[in-house]
Amino acid sequence: MDASALQNLTPDQKQAIMQEAQNQANQQIMTSMIENMTAACFDKCAGTSGDRLDNKEQACLASCQDRFLDVRKAVQDALEKRQSAM
Repeated sequence: MDASALQNLTPDQKQAIMQEAQNQANQQIMTSMIENMTAACFDKCAGTSGDRLDNKEQACLASCQDRFLDVRKAVQDALEKRQSAM
């Protein structure tokens, strides 16, 4: 979409485009976070027990994922607080 086409959009249409772009960016961020979490937790927790995870490895993975999600939530809350303060 070129600049002249953007100028012809209504405010609601511009808002819808911005919302869609934000949704796509959020989806990419979430996908990246999950990929990073999976790789980091697997590297940390998965041992050499063969092709299956033992109970200790499963518990480690669950704990690692919980920590990642807790940190993500804390960061998200802090960013929202900063944005609302502006």
